[in-house]
Amino acid sequence: MMATIDSNTLALLQQRCPRCHEGQLFTHSAFNPVRFAEMPERCPVCSQAYEPEPGFYWGAMFISYAFSTAIMLVTGFLVYHLLHDPAVWVYVTSVAVAAVLLTPLSLRYSRTIMLYLFGGVQYQPRRYQPAGNR
Repeated sequence: MMATIDSNTLALLQQRCPRCHEGQLFTHSAFNPVRFAEMPERCPVCSQAYEPEPGFYWGAMFISYAFSTAIMLVTGFLVYHLLHDPAVWVYVTSVAVAAVLLTPLSLRYSRTIMLYLFGGVQYQPRRYQPAGNR
């Protein structure tokens, strides 16, 4: 069993359940190239549903778009300043590589933020019945 995190921000950063802050939101590592986006249907600790309604995570596309824009701007800025304004193909290649490599993190944090901000779930320390005692 994982240690409880009292801070919503730390629980979000560690991608834990918004209700109990103990259960993991994703079943596989972010480094798994095929299954990095898989989520269990419910929290393994408190049984909180991770998809409050069908199609809930469509809204995460807008958050992901913001992440992608930030990745492109930061990468372009770094290329400009570190490589002293190289050719256009260097910008395009750098941005494309950064976007592809950071896709798993962008998707996972988009879903996590969506669930924390719009999922209607509040942190309830120890107000639930553990999964093994039902």
